Amino acid sequence: MKIRYLLANAYGVGGTIRTVINQANALAGDHDVELVSVFRNRDQSKFPLDPRVRLRALVDLRGPRWRHPIRTWLRSRPSQLVPPSEVRYATFSQISDHAITRFLRSLDGGVLVTTRPALNLLAARFAPPHVIRIAQEHMYLRSHKPELIDQIAHWYPRLDAVVTLTDADAAEYRTILDNTPARMATIPNALTPAERAPAALDGKIVVAAGRLTRQKGFDLLIEAFAAIVEKHPDWQLRIYGDGKERAKLQRQIHRLHLYNHVFLMGGTTTLEQELAKGAIFVLSSRFEGFGMVLIEAMAHGLPAVSFDCPHGPADIITHGGNGLLVPPENVTELAAAIDSLITDASLRHILGTSAKASVTRYHIDHIRRQWEHLFTELHRTNDAASGPPLYTWTP
Repeated sequence: MKIRYLLANAYGVGGTIRTVINQANALAGDHDVELVSVFRNRDQSKFPLDPRVRLRALVDLRGPRWRHPIRTWLRSRPSQLVPPSEVRYATFSQISDHAITRFLRSLDGGVLVTTRPALNLLAARFAPPHVIRIAQEHMYLRSHKPELIDQIAHWYPRLDAVVTLTDADAAEYRTILDNTPARMATIPNALTPAERAPAALDGKIVVAAGRLTRQKGFDLLIEAFAAIVEKHPDWQLRIYGDGKERAKLQRQIHRLHLYNHVFLMGGTTTLEQELAKGAIFVLSSRFEGFGMVLIEAMAHGLPAVSFDCPHGPADIITHGGNGLLVPPENVTELAAAIDSLITDASLRHILGTSAKASVTRYHIDHIRRQWEHLFTELHRTNDAASGPPLYTWTP
């Protein structure tokens, strides 16, 4: 089976890029897989790529040719095809408009998986109908601006399928795509293949990780940890990641006199090793598309505390079974949950053991089979020209 993934920038760093490359690698053993990047700004991908996966770029931004006056002018012209309500609208231009539409119109069958709203909309408009077109949602419907949701409601019915990360988000999509040909499928992200050492549950380190942005709620976590330090001054919080709120968070740490207890560790290429040093993992996000770092932490046997934010954590954590869920943005409850795990070592071990067992359902081989099943069903439906049955992922 010929499978193509279209990414905005396969050479960058981010959760979408990592999970899509994981999928491509997992499928490469049995299928003809190509990774197509709209933009290229580096010589190599930041994530390991199976040598059987072909990688190419539509707009290569390296070298002097892109400093040609005409190309520079076209790159400065805003996209006429990507909706301004798309978060990454400024990334696109008239050069990328031309490159993407030329690529889409050239396709000769197979499966095309597009990986962000701008690309999903363009696939719906310009990819030939004999190509199986799948939109992959990496956040959730209501995280998009209302104007973009209107575009989604208008164009997504042309697609063959829309794949969400959670059942809750699939239900949201059904409200706007009901009675259309597009199928709904729920397939979560897979664990990144890696060697994972057991967590240091008898240590005194709380770990968190993610981009230093408002979405990730590290300001809420730091505030909660101020209460923790009053009772447990020998514990520390390590936050891994980079982002635009680093200076703001550092000021908060100093204002709360937590400079000996809370550490912004920066980005790391060895997050698996850092997670294993923790005794507790905390997800403090205001919202998530899924919670990839959450399942990665739990795969180490880390007991997790998370806000029950939309969407993802409640699909992963069973409260009191393999972790603890607290009301969204409730700092007091977050601190209380962390405190309960600090004071009860046996609870840490019980939840950690359950956490590790529970995330086996996200193993890459299991998720690969879900994708293969969907591809096969879509091929069968297209060949038979029959109505689409409902497909949902069952853990």
